[in-house]
Amino acid sequence: MSDSLDGLRRSFDRTGPRVAVVGVGHFGRHHARILSTLPGARLVAVVDIDADRAAAVAAETGAAPETDVTALDGRVDAVTLAVPTESHHAVALPLLERGVSVLVEKPMARSVAEADALIAAAAASGAVLAVGHTERYNPAVAAALPLVRAPRFIEVHRIGAFAARSLDIDVVFDVMIHDLDIILTTVGTEVATVEAVGVPVLTDRVDIANARLRFTSGCIANITASRISRDRVRKLRFFQRDAYISVDCAEQEVEEWRVTRTSGSDPRIAGGKVDVPRGEPLEHELEDFVRAVAGGGAPRVGGADGRRARAHAGVGGERRERPAAGCGSRRRGRVREDARPQACDHRGRVPLLPQRFLGLQGRRVHEPRRRPARRGGRHDVELRRDPARKGRARRPP
Repeated sequence: MSDSLDGLRRSFDRTGPRVAVVGVGHFGRHHARILSTLPGARLVAVVDIDADRAAAVAAETGAAPETDVTALDGRVDAVTLAVPTESHHAVALPLLERGVSVLVEKPMARSVAEADALIAAAAASGAVLAVGHTERYNPAVAAALPLVRAPRFIEVHRIGAFAARSLDIDVVFDVMIHDLDIILTTVGTEVATVEAVGVPVLTDRVDIANARLRFTSGCIANITASRISRDRVRKLRFFQRDAYISVDCAEQEVEEWRVTRTSGSDPRIAGGKVDVPRGEPLEHELEDFVRAVAGGGAPRVGGADGRRARAHAGVGGERRERPAAGCGSRRRGRVREDARPQACDHRGRVPLLPQRFLGLQGRRVHEPRRRPARRGGRHDVELRRDPARKGRARRPP
């Protein structure tokens, strides 16, 4: 780390790091709102390619509006990056190479190679690289993780209503990646196998997905993520020997139940709600980032954490084989990568979950096995009563 950068960080004790927000859309606007009032930080600029949007957020926060990130040269010590994923590498890399610390929203990059480049640039310049896995800063998650020891089974549901944002990525990179980060951090061993299924419903990308991860420790994690549901559920459940921990991320509530054993008596189950101090996860995340930039140690979620989550979320996301044709076709094989995947039943309906797993590690899509057509093309097989055999049903000839 250069002497000039050391001196710059020592001056933060008096003034706080100068921070800018790049990308002030739906999520970046909240970055600017919090940073404008966060003790120890000075929000000096907001950047967005939409000049009107940049001006509006600047007026709300007292920062200077800009439309080009190059306008920040020499004016900032740190940047929070909330632009589309496809731009993360292009925007963050030059900043990190110049020694500007960066908090990049999840997923940290389009590929593991791009994530590695960001990590290398930060290491070379001494800049802080943090990744916005905000759920790790949820007070409920922070309170629950110390209670989890050697989990055997983890069940996660993260579902929400459809919103016209983050549509440049699928639901795995949009929301499931939060839970992947938490689970990988909690289990602490390598992933042995992955089975997953996902289908597009309202967009051209996967909108609902389920993944089952088996770890070398024997732990199994089952994760369901959806962005097309009516209800909003964000729950994690950890099962371990003699204990069950439930985490409601939306309500910021934790319950712990344990089996207690005493000699001469039957085991008893005791527990209840755990005290959780409520707070805004994004505010905690930005506080942690500003503290790290000011010389207070590494951020809670650094580049290595972001890379790990990106690598596992992309097990089947970079190249996968897809059904060769639309619904009802029996053709199999490889098709163009840009072809829209289909997972339909024989009536052309899209089920919420396909009937077979998409083997992400095998990079092969399996179509549902269909019965031979009967009765004018129907696949349904009706059961009829056999009058000679009571209580039994027989298939039609």
